[in-house]
Amino acid sequence: MSEAEPIPPTSSVTALRIPMIKKGEYDLWSMKMRQYIAITDHILWDIITNGDQATTDPASSSAPKTSLAANARRNNEKALNILLSAIPDRHLLSFHDATNAKTLWTAIKARFEELDSAYERFQHILSMLELYDAKVSLEDANLKFLRSLPSVWHVVATMIRGQPGLDELEFDDLYNNLKVYEHELKGVSNSKSTKYRFLSLKSKAVL
Repeated sequence: MSEAEPIPPTSSVTALRIPMIKKGEYDLWSMKMRQYIAITDHILWDIITNGDQATTDPASSSAPKTSLAANARRNNEKALNILLSAIPDRHLLSFHDATNAKTLWTAIKARFEELDSAYERFQHILSMLELYDAKVSLEDANLKFLRSLPSVWHVVATMIRGQPGLDELEFDDLYNNLKVYEHELKGVSNSKSTKYRFLSLKSKAVL
């Protein structure tokens, strides 16, 4: 009887694919991407959050500064390529000017995070403040929420901040008016005319 051939060892960890981002799924995607990066190379997350500075890896602390800088550049390129690989081809041109992983991560969030995610996160912050008896005025809450919106909302948020009545508008009413604008924008090709219709709404709003 011939000797049986050795069975090759099987990996206990299935190879992970880079998670592709989809519109409206930024929060879920960011969790998957952090997990992917943690498994691939945990140092890359430092590059994404802190920028393309020298790595904080303790094993490299005694290396010359030039070596650390070169290593940081390599890590930035690696993180940048991973993030670019997670963007569908039809959106890639929108990020052509991203020069480092930190900037690209911020740009991805601004483009793919939708209004609902921003609202839920801010609502959670308000709930936590209420839990600790921290009083936040309607105007202050509305202004902070408008400033926290992704950059695609910058023009509309700026217009709203310039309107009177933010001190009387309920936070949920502000969100509902923004949802009206969002829905109309998706259904109308002329975003400028949609914007002015949104600003003319009178139902318990500042607009």
